[in-house]
Amino acid sequence: MELKELEYLITIAEEKSISKAAERLFMAQSSLSQSLHSMEAELGGTLFIRTSSGVRPTESGKIAIEVAQKMLVEYQQLKAKITDTEGLKTGKVTFGVSTFRGGYLLPKVVCDFKKLYPSVQVEIHEANSMALEQQLIEGRVDLALVVMPFVKLKAPTRNLLQDEIVLVVPQNHPVCSRVKTAEKNGVRHPYIDLEDTIEFEYILSDNDTILGDRARKEFAAKGLVPKVCNDNLTAPIAAAMARAGLGLAFTYRSCCEDKDGARYYSVGKDGIHVQLALASPPGRYRSKAAKALEEQLLRYFSQ
Repeated sequence: MELKELEYLITIAEEKSISKAAERLFMAQSSLSQSLHSMEAELGGTLFIRTSSGVRPTESGKIAIEVAQKMLVEYQQLKAKITDTEGLKTGKVTFGVSTFRGGYLLPKVVCDFKKLYPSVQVEIHEANSMALEQQLIEGRVDLALVVMPFVKLKAPTRNLLQDEIVLVVPQNHPVCSRVKTAEKNGVRHPYIDLEDTIEFEYILSDNDTILGDRARKEFAAKGLVPKVCNDNLTAPIAAAMARAGLGLAFTYRSCCEDKDGARYYSVGKDGIHVQLALASPPGRYRSKAAKALEEQLLRYFSQ
């Protein structure tokens, strides 16, 4: 088997569909199907079961996927070590970040990094913080921007910045009449107590996201049961629906948009804060490119 076939195998597993995997790999579906048949013939077993909704790995397939992931990680580690002998004249760093936050925080800093190291490739992996934690465990990313604390990962981290979870309120929403103000560091800022919002409808993100999980915990801690009209949306869509007047939603202060007259309020007098940190895979070789990107991010956000 060739390295590209290992990548095919992992992509099919991630997409759960041969057609979607082919699109992601920029190849014809028939070519990918043929490659899969060849792998199955070479390994002597069926790797995926075809279903009406896509494909799922067999027990043999699960073993092959696990081995393929390890082999590709080891290969990337080998490439990084050899590339490092050339300094930062070339190289590649795989950076993990959430789609939502990355769209606001990442473009400028990556642009500046490319000016410093034009021959170093920055490959972005988009996933929520919980998924990125698993990718760090598997060594599939060299560096990731994650929300602390970890659920199960023990990895070296460096604090980047503190973000705040805020409430997205449509313009002229009735809850605006219940806004209070508090002074923090000599500056007055508006906030809303969750108790004052409970009669209104909410739009929440999935349970497996930091926003969705944290919001539910805040309600539970106060013994509140929110009225939820949608409870499995991505953070960007939830925020967009709130701005359009379809309910209240949560977002990050770093991702606030000055659109449609929406208001962004702290939750409670003290607010809800999360620590963002840069994390590296535990026990793995750290390339010069990964270290350079980490330092660039730290410099950028310290300003």
